Amino acid sequence: MIYLKSFKLSPHTARNPNAYPYNVFKKITGEVFVFHNITVLYGSNGSGKSTLLNLMANKLNIAGAEDLTNNGYNTYPTDYLMECSYSLGEVMSDGESDQIPRNSQYIKSEDILYEIKKIQQEAVLKEGYLYQHSKLGYTKENLEKLKDSSKMYKEIEIMKFANEKYSNGETSMQIFDEYLTPDGLYLLDEPETSLSPTNQILLAEEINKLARFFNCQFIIATHSPFMLGTLDTKIYNLDAPFLRTYRWTELENVRYFYDFFRDRKSEFE
Repeated sequence: MIYLKSFKLSPHTARNPNAYPYNVFKKITGEVFVFHNITVLYGSNGSGKSTLLNLMANKLNIAGAEDLTNNGYNTYPTDYLMECSYSLGEVMSDGESDQIPRNSQYIKSEDILYEIKKIQQEAVLKEGYLYQHSKLGYTKENLEKLKDSSKMYKEIEIMKFANEKYSNGETSMQIFDEYLTPDGLYLLDEPETSLSPTNQILLAEEINKLARFFNCQFIIATHSPFMLGTLDTKIYNLDAPFLRTYRWTELENVRYFYDFFRDRKSEFE
């Protein structure tokens, strides 16, 4: 499903060469991104992937958009946003929609990490809380009554200073399962963060399925070779001197991995 058909960057430049985000997109001023069911924004740090996703999220009023106003001290970001434009799908075209679904979201890697921290911190605190009470002589019956009680939750809130004990890619996958629902437009910023290669591939396969069968559209910032090689996607390379699409095997990050393992092929045999 195509909800967001295209997004045009500001055709204007700023006199100040350091004016953000004009300086980020100076090589592709006024260019138009045309989106498929799944579109990837590839590029190194500082190439503008996250900035572009946030501009789109703000322009479309999508949940998760980060404020661009900067308390009114710097108007360059809001000026740039006003100068951007977009087009939605056409209602009469098959596989398109002229409405942005309400459940659409801009999901950043730090959002997922924050959710992981909340989930894991609470799980660790609950386990520790019950263990401490078992050491105090609580019976199994008493512990069962204490479990999930209002008393326990109140005391856990007081204990929020506890350290994070672990990071788990499976938790990330569970969070994505909750966030990514049918009939939505999703802007994903480096979703591979905290995921193992296996889970990166599983997530990419799930994204393919949601796009193909469940009326979802994805615009994804990533440089993960595992996701790039698995997604049924159109790829824009923001490191290139001008805007054009690339095959995943042409991308520098992927070529680096290929060359690295090819040069060590004998060690695997």
